[in-house]
Amino acid sequence: MNEELETKIEAAVFRRLLSHLDHRKDVQNIDLMGWSGFCRNCLSDWYKEAADEVGISMDKEAARERIYGMPYGEYKEKYQGKATEEQLQRMKDSVVKNQD
Repeated sequence: MNEELETKIEAAVFRRLLSHLDHRKDVQNIDLMGWSGFCRNCLSDWYKEAADEVGISMDKEAARERIYGMPYGEYKEKYQGKATEEQLQRMKDSVVKNQD
């Protein structure tokens, strides 16, 4: 497989991931982070870093809007619930694993 084809496939997979996350707004970021070690905010950080690497200036809010499909504040207001102590602990444990 050549690099151009691989990039096209990866881009399609990324778009599908964003679509899936958009469909599953019921899945909280804290749960994603706690169970998988990344969340929508991580994706937006990675998106911004990738843009920076290719010389495209992008602020954090623009990257988050790309991932969330709307301004981050609006998303939080509409879809983000209050975290439980169990969710917070699971996320803290997960963050430690990410540092390995």
